[in-house]
Amino acid sequence: MHNPAHPGDILREDILPAVGLTVTEAAGQLGVTRVALSRVLNARAAISSEMALRLEKWLGRRNGPDAKTWLAMQSQYDLWHASKAAAAKIRRIKQVRIAA
Repeated sequence: MHNPAHPGDILREDILPAVGLTVTEAAGQLGVTRVALSRVLNARAAISSEMALRLEKWLGRRNGPDAKTWLAMQSQYDLWHASKAAAAKIRRIKQVRIAA
């Protein structure tokens, strides 16, 4: 698994320039604070289920990922970082045998 991009990177680098909006304008249209959106854009906050639904509605399915895809991107990002952070601890876990 490679280092996946945080979904906020996609919003910041691809979507906001394409729609020609500032962070403040986009936050207003999404119905969130500028601070909340900025935290996502700078990978300091995760895409929540609610934010994923807001993004899906705001962009429309033709212009951007649906809510499930936003959450899948966040999950891939989180899993990759967790696997790196906890690799030594996870290696020590012994696999359980399940009786047939």
